[in-house]
Amino acid sequence: MARAWSYGEGVIDVVLPCLDEAAALPGVLAGLPDGYRAIVADNGSSDGSPEVAAALGAKVIHVPQRGFGAAVHAGLCAATSGLVCIVDADGSLDLTQLPRVTGPILDGTADLVLGRRRPAAKGVWPLHAQWGNAVLARRLRRAAGVDVHDLGPMRAARREALLGLGMRDRRFGYPLEMVLLAGRAGWRVSEVDVDYLPRAAGTKSKVTGTFSGTLRAVRDMSRVLAG
Repeated sequence: MARAWSYGEGVIDVVLPCLDEAAALPGVLAGLPDGYRAIVADNGSSDGSPEVAAALGAKVIHVPQRGFGAAVHAGLCAATSGLVCIVDADGSLDLTQLPRVTGPILDGTADLVLGRRRPAAKGVWPLHAQWGNAVLARRLRRAAGVDVHDLGPMRAARREALLGLGMRDRRFGYPLEMVLLAGRAGWRVSEVDVDYLPRAAGTKSKVTGTFSGTLRAVRDMSRVLAG
């Protein structure tokens, strides 16, 4: 892999896929560390999320194709920094902890870093969601030979390398496909602990918030693994 980036080479873009997260965005963006720039990839919000994000200084792009992967991929294409982060915009992750996931990239010890979620309060991570995550992580370890235990929604890697993986899924399978292709390409994939927080009031996970949402994500990701 190419040499590691350093903070002196410019800001680090943070892609935040967004669908109706107006209630969460003020708190989320307030945690953005110095040297990091938010790109909110709005996926058709009807609650004013794009306007909220823009008013708070984020770069906003509008993604008409619906799907988590579509939003993330559009954000990556809009980014300009050599090193990028991807984080959910629902307030469940603390952006002040972004240096934890970028650190191993910057010091040259990893090529893709995932934030392994550690619940900060009881009930933050529903049992059905933990089950789905554990099943997929186990299958991913076998399929790609990577030692991961959580398909964490806070992650970091080099932008051009990510785009070069050729990810095709544009739904919930996108995060798993990223790790699968990275492992098969011989990337050094690692995990660091990050806090998993209660979502902001007025927001609900599109995946873990319901059992049906978890099943839908498992189905999308299983399709990627079978492909």
